[in-house]
Amino acid sequence: MAPTSRPTGPVELRRPDGQPVRVLVVDDETTLTDLLAMALRYEGWQVRGANTGAGAVRVAKQFQPDAVVLDVMLPDLDGFEVLRRLRDQMPDVPVLFLTARDAVEDRVAGLTVGGDDYVTKPFSLEEVVARLRALMRRSGVAVTPREDAVLVVGDLSLDEDSHEVRRGGQLIMLTATEFELLRFLMRNPRRVLSKAHILDRVWNYDFGGQANVVELYISYLRKKIDAGREPMIHTLRGAGYVLRPAD
Repeated sequence: MAPTSRPTGPVELRRPDGQPVRVLVVDDETTLTDLLAMALRYEGWQVRGANTGAGAVRVAKQFQPDAVVLDVMLPDLDGFEVLRRLRDQMPDVPVLFLTARDAVEDRVAGLTVGGDDYVTKPFSLEEVVARLRALMRRSGVAVTPREDAVLVVGDLSLDEDSHEVRRGGQLIMLTATEFELLRFLMRNPRRVLSKAHILDRVWNYDFGGQANVVELYISYLRKKIDAGREPMIHTLRGAGYVLRPAD
């Protein structure tokens, strides 16, 4: 099996438990609330809306959002009072204020009372999404899934984030250099890799009579990966090495 390909576009954020992130949008302009909700749902997030301050506090208690988009000017409570009440329920929830372009005092006040960021009206939906993504990542309430961080060839797996290597479910301990060599082999399954190519990519210098270091580390890997199992690391005399799933 080839290693999982890496995504080229923005990756959907998730809560640490794997569930979609939850965002509460609060604005007294229903059309704007609906527009923001549509854009955020397009990101794969769960969204709830509220058009009053009291409604926002009530919905937040039930919905438990991971982030809040909060207009400063609401018909009952202003956004600052809503923030204070939200903080009583959820001390760490990130809040993105929406303010009028010329309301400098609102922006200063919003950050002073504990808001995390703000955007000014009129704004682009892309800006709101980008700010929310940054807030949730920074606060740790959301993460970017990285299934692509795990390389799999046959019954051998390598996690590029945790540096865990397993074969048949059994944990295998590797040194840093052994890990880098195995990662390069697993990124190129079934492909014959010359000693020069391995030296250049793993040790970062050109081939210069140092074939013995490649041979040495291949032997180390074989003792840990292939010992007592069907071999996966093969030598093609005069050509190099190849990693293939065991038969």
